[in-house]
Amino acid sequence: MTTAERISRWARRFVLAGAGWFAVWQIAVLAGVSHRTEVVIGLLGFVFGTVFGKGYSLVPSYFDRSLATTRLMPVHLLTAGLGPALLAVGIETATPTLRIAGAATWLLAVLLFVGTIGATIRDNPLGSETGTGDASGHREALDRTANRFLPVVLGYLLVGSYGLLAAETGLPTVFDGYPPRTAHLLAAGGGLLLIFTIGFRLLPRFFVTSVERPLALVVLTAGAVGPAVIAFSLPAGGLFVVGAVLQATAVTGYAVAIGLLFTRSGRRRVGLYGVVAAAGAGLLAVVIGLLFAFDGVTAARVAAHARLNLLGLLGLTIVGVSYQFYPPGVSSQPLVDDPTAYLALGLLGGGLLVEVGGTLGGLPVVTTLGQVLAAGGGVIHLVVVATVIAER
Repeated sequence: MTTAERISRWARRFVLAGAGWFAVWQIAVLAGVSHRTEVVIGLLGFVFGTVFGKGYSLVPSYFDRSLATTRLMPVHLLTAGLGPALLAVGIETATPTLRIAGAATWLLAVLLFVGTIGATIRDNPLGSETGTGDASGHREALDRTANRFLPVVLGYLLVGSYGLLAAETGLPTVFDGYPPRTAHLLAAGGGLLLIFTIGFRLLPRFFVTSVERPLALVVLTAGAVGPAVIAFSLPAGGLFVVGAVLQATAVTGYAVAIGLLFTRSGRRRVGLYGVVAAAGAGLLAVVIGLLFAFDGVTAARVAAHARLNLLGLLGLTIVGVSYQFYPPGVSSQPLVDDPTAYLALGLLGGGLLVEVGGTLGGLPVVTTLGQVLAAGGGVIHLVVVATVIAER
């Protein structure tokens, strides 16, 4: 088996595991797990579980390098799954030993990923060499700009993952150990900034059109600074307002970029609709985030904001991009096709809107209905991805 084949095989396994976490996440929310458990399953299990796999496939080529080694990928897959599982069970059962074991295992997984990627790009850390082909020469400046922010992503991932372990042990904490700080470092700094960084390289190619480099630079810069400012200043204050505005600028600029790509493109594929829906959810999350800064925090706003960001902006983006890499239309199995993928996206997006509306409106029955719809969408997404990957 060649190195490329081995990377592709293990990348598919990461994506499949991520799809499994996605379905488990939606079912767990419906079952009423704690907010912290939801974040662990959704962010660590699904979001990072998926992007780890695609990161191994995409990042080396984006930096015009070959992956330093594939030998650690099996260990990484194991630790990336075991860490969130132990953490989630430890949180739900109030078992400190499991939480410590889970956080330590997760940090090991992150160290394996960052170490492998770091070794791969060690002589090209800012991505000046982009690997951009002649046919995409007009995108090279944008590609180079996006590459420069990958080290920032890796830094957020390391600091946030250390913060998880420090909060469970006697190690020095990041800031004061306040859990939302760590969540923002990981979700906004590690997850969302990675979506921006890879997105500005990947999405113009999916849409077969272009987006202006200055817009990308604004999004990436604000998206790189905002999470640190928010994490430092939570839960209120003047600096928190600055962080909220920076993050709002990043997400709004990204949504504008997606809108431009969509309107300029003639492509109308199922996965691209997921990316567009995700950008819309991000805009709604921005509105609630600004309400935090200017009008105060409430439990309903926190819950709605988290779902719009995790399931909406991050989740729907990953689901949509997954359908680009693993097109449902290529499946030979009955009922696994583009209409089924549209159904999954419709249940996820529609369920999210219903749930958020019920949460903000204080209507528990409506909230539960939205969660039921999202759970159905999560299960269907798992079936679609698993079927397509199995056929490959």
